[in-house]
Amino acid sequence: MPAPLPISNADARRLFLERHALSTAAASEFCADRTLALVKHLGFVQLDSINTVERAHHLILFSRAPGYSRDHLADLHHERRDLFEHWTHDASLIPMDFYPHWRHRFLAAKARLEANPRWRERIGPDGAKVIRKVRARIRRDGPVMARDFEDKGKGSWWGWGPSKTALETLWRTGELAIARRDGFEKVYDLAERVIPDDARRERPSLAASTDFLCREALARLGFATPQEIAAFWKLVPIERAKEWTAKALKRGDLVEVSVEDTAGERRKAVAPPDIEAHIAGAPKPPSTMRFLSPFDPAIRDRPRAVRLFGFDYRIEVFVPEKKRRYGYYVLPLLEGDRFIGRADVKAHRADGRLEVKGFWSEPGIKLTKAREAGIRRALAELAGFTGTPEVDADAALRRAKAG
Repeated sequence: MPAPLPISNADARRLFLERHALSTAAASEFCADRTLALVKHLGFVQLDSINTVERAHHLILFSRAPGYSRDHLADLHHERRDLFEHWTHDASLIPMDFYPHWRHRFLAAKARLEANPRWRERIGPDGAKVIRKVRARIRRDGPVMARDFEDKGKGSWWGWGPSKTALETLWRTGELAIARRDGFEKVYDLAERVIPDDARRERPSLAASTDFLCREALARLGFATPQEIAAFWKLVPIERAKEWTAKALKRGDLVEVSVEDTAGERRKAVAPPDIEAHIAGAPKPPSTMRFLSPFDPAIRDRPRAVRLFGFDYRIEVFVPEKKRRYGYYVLPLLEGDRFIGRADVKAHRADGRLEVKGFWSEPGIKLTKAREAGIRRALAELAGFTGTPEVDADAALRRAKAG
């Protein structure tokens, strides 16, 4: 077998950012069709309810397209049915073209839930009867939310009661689908009334879905290990991803590469045979600064962000306040092909103010006048999107310059 193809750190960054739609100049004019193309480029967009600055799905898209409108996702999901909601590594909106390959997740979820003692405890001693009643009600009355049922649960695990558990069982196993979100609450309906017929009727084999999901994951990463391929959608078990990779290498459908990290060390991965052409075609990222969501796909894999960018990032939303190093909702700041800082930001919508509670430059990054002006422009754009036009950042930037 030939020696792995060496990929420099600079080339790896450029290709990785291009695959994450962060290498093109941000488009000021956008529409639902372009939003759909962007979601397809990314593979999915993660949903999250935290609204400290903006919900993750909206901020992920805005950071790549300042002309993006929140109505675009609603239109694509609720009206056009170009997206469906289900799980990847977390709740996500996914292109409808991919729906047939989630069939195997539905089958696996059914077996897993039936064997889960905590799930059985939540649904109660007569789970089959609860599921029949919930199913019959939706078929008779149409879409429902969990709050439409009287048997609210108490205590931990979001207070799930039997009917909520039945709804989630039927959704996770593919019998129901999410018709829309009301606020941020799921509205459940029969899959046959939400998912287009051709998507529901297609039945790819497990082998076909494995091949599709591994190929599509690698296409969106540029280069990856089997572990990273498996983690992308969280649909393909690691052993199956390893098997797929080994067979593809043997056929010549993949090549081994050696990716340089920021410390000059190298790590083996796989890539398409035309990886050099992809690298040559990847544009240099614009120097325009962008604040990313804490849930952005480019930093989702924390060890990879350290290797490729030397950027050590951790979401501290779930960290007790006294143990946080930076803050509750800290946005990474990207300039060109490197992360230059992070900001603890909060949108005060009632008084129209975007507060920067703290700003920290990365080691070796100086807040020059030009760089500070770029940060303020990025904050002004973010403030416009969040409906908080007054930017309160002076104190935080002053502290950052003082070191």
